[in-house]
Amino acid sequence: MSQSRVEIVPVDDEAAFWEDQEALISGLKQSPPRIPPLFGYDDLGSELFEEITELPSYYLTRVEHELLRRNAGEIADRLGSGLVAELGSGNAKKTRLLLAACTDRRPTTYLPIDVSREMLVASGDALTAEFPQLRVRALWGRYEAGLAGLRQRDGDPVVVAFLGSNIGNATPAERTALLQEIASTLRPGERFLVSADLDKPGEVLEASYNDPAGMSAFVRFRQNHLAHLNHRFDGDFVLHRFYPRAHYDADSATVEGHLYATEDHSVWLKDLGIRLDMQRGSSINVGFSAKFHRPQFVAEVSSLGFTLDEQWIDEVWHYGIFLFVRT
Repeated sequence: MSQSRVEIVPVDDEAAFWEDQEALISGLKQSPPRIPPLFGYDDLGSELFEEITELPSYYLTRVEHELLRRNAGEIADRLGSGLVAELGSGNAKKTRLLLAACTDRRPTTYLPIDVSREMLVASGDALTAEFPQLRVRALWGRYEAGLAGLRQRDGDPVVVAFLGSNIGNATPAERTALLQEIASTLRPGERFLVSADLDKPGEVLEASYNDPAGMSAFVRFRQNHLAHLNHRFDGDFVLHRFYPRAHYDADSATVEGHLYATEDHSVWLKDLGIRLDMQRGSSINVGFSAKFHRPQFVAEVSSLGFTLDEQWIDEVWHYGIFLFVRT
């Protein structure tokens, strides 16, 4: 077996990021209880999410890929840096076209940031096989730890990319805190590349965030949140007692994915000292995806220390890739 060319840099304490009891306990005490997104992305969860991106109804990945296919060269020209960091890189499928354009123009180092070590190695190996001139230095940990590591860099300007419309997976308060972290990481003149899914009819969104007939990627991905908590915190969730369903709330322009209890029962998470009393039809929130009005999104990011440099908008789905400059 050939040796991996990917350099893995732990920037976080693995035990800390999987056993962050404070954030989890706070979420579970909400009404309805909420599992922070991090806990959906163990190695299995990361694989299951990649299955979701292949669903025929899940338009986001295809639309973003087409925008990058058409515009990767122009984006790479505007980035102007050979150091590209990406938050929540996953299998880097969404970034491959951009990295191809970057390596055509300049020596490029890719700094993926993700909590799945397995995914970082697999995606990094695939990228370096495809682009031998690309260097991959993977930052293994949470977003905040990866950004803190970037703040220790010497000299070279960096681009922070946040693709896959993942900016929408945080609550408004969480989103503001993350954007502030990104702003504090970048120096004046450095760039932030982010994609966002723009608001559209609820029936389109609900079809995209639920399994088509005969498929189960969303079911398995959402139930894996519970399996992960069972493993990490000595829980006794019974997966078949929950069924998943995503709904769109027009007032908040948000798609929320929930797991609904099929019967009255209690769940213990022994290591957390928490009992959840579930009634039939009550739910646990395991997914949050905000949709944006373009002017409001640009204003929100700009208010935290950025200026819009360029944008690439899909004419059919109203999905955008935005390039901001740190002021």
